[in-house]
Amino acid sequence: MAALSLFLAVFPHLLGGVGLFLAGMILMSDGLKAAAGGKLQRILERSTGTPLAAFLSGVGLTALVQSSSATTITTIGFVSAGLLSFSAAIGVIIGANVGTTSTGWIVALLGFKLNVGAIALPFIGVGALMRLLSRGARAQLGMALVGFGLIFIGIDFLQAGMGGLTQRIDLSLFSRPTLANHLWLALIGAVMTVLLQSSSAAVALTLTALNSGAIGLEQSVFLVIGQNLGTTVKAVLAAAGAATPAKRTALAHILFNVATGLIAFLLAGYLLALVHSWSSRLEKDDPAVVLALFHTTMNLLGAILFLPIIPLFARLVEWLIPDRGPALTRHLDRSLLHLADVAVEAAARALHEIVILTLGEAIASLRAVPHHRQNQEHLVAAQAAMDETGRFLGQIPLPGHRDDIYARRLALLHAGDHVDRLIEACQETETPIHGADAQAAALRMAAALEQAQAWLRQPTAAREGLIQALAQTSLQQAEARRRQRAYVLEETAAGRLQPDAAHRQLESMRWVDRVGYHTWRTFHHLVGSPAAAATLDSAVYAEAETAA
Repeated sequence: MAALSLFLAVFPHLLGGVGLFLAGMILMSDGLKAAAGGKLQRILERSTGTPLAAFLSGVGLTALVQSSSATTITTIGFVSAGLLSFSAAIGVIIGANVGTTSTGWIVALLGFKLNVGAIALPFIGVGALMRLLSRGARAQLGMALVGFGLIFIGIDFLQAGMGGLTQRIDLSLFSRPTLANHLWLALIGAVMTVLLQSSSAAVALTLTALNSGAIGLEQSVFLVIGQNLGTTVKAVLAAAGAATPAKRTALAHILFNVATGLIAFLLAGYLLALVHSWSSRLEKDDPAVVLALFHTTMNLLGAILFLPIIPLFARLVEWLIPDRGPALTRHLDRSLLHLADVAVEAAARALHEIVILTLGEAIASLRAVPHHRQNQEHLVAAQAAMDETGRFLGQIPLPGHRDDIYARRLALLHAGDHVDRLIEACQETETPIHGADAQAAALRMAAALEQAQAWLRQPTAAREGLIQALAQTSLQQAEARRRQRAYVLEETAAGRLQPDAAHRQLESMRWVDRVGYHTWRTFHHLVGSPAAAATLDSAVYAEAETAA
């Protein structure tokens, strides 16, 4: 009966409190992310030029969405898609570890001091009304406010449960400062994070237990160290079965957290004394505030140690997990499919790689390189990569409210169709350049393709100029082919040119025309402005083929 009485008196409050806190965190995080739309990802993509900038981006984004896991998983997706360098991703992950400590500060400074009825309930009411009466970002912001209110209601229930727990259970088992006890506490902290699937919830539970007197400050410190280690589990799950970049990012996350946790474990006494001195000067000797400060200090210490050595650290991880699999499709990571805009850009990166390879073969044929034959293995690989890219694009779910993703996917499908035709042209077994006019046209086209290939390898701001130049070259070649067709047919009719030679010359001009046209249209859709790239192809090439 005593056990049943304990269960009925304590565990409903604890379980309900954890559930409300997690529900609040999910609603607030999802609401803030949805309200921001693609802005968070654009910030992440543009604000990571240096390790320090990447670190600050990680801190800011994680504090904003209140989820280090969301930042880490998005970062893994960006690296897989080729939108973020591996070194920048490490900086973001280090920043996410610091940014996630903001939840502890919210709980420590506000969670135990606010009147739930006066503060949390109005947040829920206002947020629910915003969700019902508004649309778009404002409605999503309303859900974030509801989540914010639920967090504090959850903390209130946790406090009630912890108060009952301390009256019925002796929690002094791990109070003795021994190495074994510290290890057990760290392990329990890691398990808490894994079970709750949220380090923020685990830290909030620890802060509540500390505030209610269920555990001491030293015990809570080692719990938090373990909880910090437990955050790596989601990164491991996100990288399971993923491409090499995702696995590298997950490993970097694990190594950083393990190293930070080990340092904090070994220096816990010194760090706690240091934090105590700081909190005393700030006249904030509240144990919950001291623990929140310890959590932040621990992760800042790891950041200070790792930020200067990010390039070296990145090389170590790359050595531990070398590149495997086809290079052309290394960005096509199935784990990205839940991030539609990132997945679409991953497909675009794959198309970039395929086009670079295919243009190299086309240029060699146009220049009639001595002893050069199209490398059939390269072209077979390019065609296989195109097939895989098409399947990947088809698997990306299309959010109903994201017209930009639809337009981008449509543009990539157009580009892919032209790349297929370009590969087919390059697979012709004979170098199809016959006649002086065709050879001159081929050299002009080769120069244009070399500029396009160089741009893909090192993009510049002048993409519209490049597309216009390709368009001009293609249209000039179409006009030259028309004139050449009329001239060759007249020469053949006059008996000055054999029909076989005439046919070869006309086929050469048509081949150069095809290569130029499909290259132009590929770039128009692949790298052109979104509005222009999504438009349907005109019939310029078809009309050119039938013109007299």
